Amino acid sequence: MQRLARCARCFVSSLLVIGVVSLGATCDAQEVETPSAPAAPDAPDGRGSVFVPGGFLDVIAPLQDRIALNLYGFYYGELKGPVAQVDVPIRATKFLTITPSYLYYEAPPSGLNNATDVGGGFTDTFEENQFRIDGTLKFSVRGFEIADRNMYVRRFRPTDEINRYRHRVGIAHPLAVDGHTLKAFANYEAFYERQNGGWNRNRISTGVTLPLEKRVSLQPSYIWENNRVPGLRDINYLQFGLIVNTR
Repeated sequence: MQRLARCARCFVSSLLVIGVVSLGATCDAQEVETPSAPAAPDAPDGRGSVFVPGGFLDVIAPLQDRIALNLYGFYYGELKGPVAQVDVPIRATKFLTITPSYLYYEAPPSGLNNATDVGGGFTDTFEENQFRIDGTLKFSVRGFEIADRNMYVRRFRPTDEINRYRHRVGIAHPLAVDGHTLKAFANYEAFYERQNGGWNRNRISTGVTLPLEKRVSLQPSYIWENNRVPGLRDINYLQFGLIVNTR
């Protein structure tokens, strides 16, 4: 896994270069993932919450009519951690999309201390690799897009490997403003880890996708993460994303 982690760090930098090259290449709304800080098993309940500004770049490259390649690069300032993610969404049927994916992230001790109640207790950088697969059912009702996603995650951490289940329900709706079509969205997601107390994390997110050019969109969003993992604080994410479609 150390070799894989080194490759992932290189990928974070390369992904930003890919995004700049692809800026000339219309964008679908993407509710991008946000990584979670690791648990601090010996710490008390988290103190208050932390505000985390961040940004991401999402490059969407359609490969075939039903298959695409999505490349993501994130950076979250307060956690001081880069993130790289690769998705391969496969549209199995009209309503069902299957997506295998890989995510790598790391956080230095200063970032971990901000996210947890340890207060200077971390001295090493935390690295995690995740291999995931999910199925998303999506359909429309009176102009509202409803999505139900179920995801299995295998987490490879420095000290162990654990499983995670994530269930997300989302709603989106297009809005016409000054001749442009915006898409507002909101999601609720629950996390389950048997080794970490069962249902231990919830997320509520909202945002809007704003078209800038034919193949480029801006996506500001807010995510509130409620943690019930010992030692973790609640996190308020404010992120701005640039989404680029190469076709």
